[in-house]
Amino acid sequence: MEFWIVAALAAFMMGLSKGGVPMLAMLSVPLMSLFMDPALAAGLLLPLYIVADWYAVYLFRRAFSVKLLKIMLPGAVAGIVAAFFAVSVVPGDAIKLLVAGIGVYYLVGSVKGRFAKKAPAPREADVPRGVFWGTLAGFTSYISHAGGPPFQAYVLPQKLDKMVYLGTVTIFFSVVNLLKVPPYVMAGQITGASLGEAVWLAPFALAGAWSGSRVARWLPEKVFYLLVEVALAVVSAKLVWEVLVG
Repeated sequence: MEFWIVAALAAFMMGLSKGGVPMLAMLSVPLMSLFMDPALAAGLLLPLYIVADWYAVYLFRRAFSVKLLKIMLPGAVAGIVAAFFAVSVVPGDAIKLLVAGIGVYYLVGSVKGRFAKKAPAPREADVPRGVFWGTLAGFTSYISHAGGPPFQAYVLPQKLDKMVYLGTVTIFFSVVNLLKVPPYVMAGQITGASLGEAVWLAPFALAGAWSGSRVARWLPEKVFYLLVEVALAVVSAKLVWEVLVG
């Protein structure tokens, strides 16, 4: 019973994050790890991520950047393929530190911008940078489930409308998570038993996604983006902590 209570909470929190409330999804795997191996916990949650992803795609289907997706998704595919072949030789801790560094780099620039006399103008969605950051997001998402900071480092400076940002990030990571399924199956992280458990937990993930979308629509845009930056800072700190403490 304790396992199912914690699993339902983890699924709901993950759904909240997919619905637009940042940061909460990062707590799902640690919660599940109280009862099972972290790799198996990630495998159990991946189908729930996909269910919540596609429900969130439906919720935010009216607003997203086609241009950004066209630029970043090919890079993400290349990054996932590269990570599939490199995962056995690239140290996971090195990837975590890289992702944390990206998050800190963006946040330092953001803080400087807040104290500048004149706010920086939105950056254009250029192809070379977009392909680079898309590739890095796919690569780091596959190896350490940390594709958010590279994605945000490229997209947040563009100062998109809140709903356009939500739609774009939702579609981007729904594709990335789908592409991670075959390797997870081959690694034994997704099994028939875990899929059966995921079926029972799916309603909690969907309820979380719906609730998160309500909160995200209600939040003022400035508050929403401040929460995204706080979440980015927490994720970066968590990754550094995992490397230093283990």
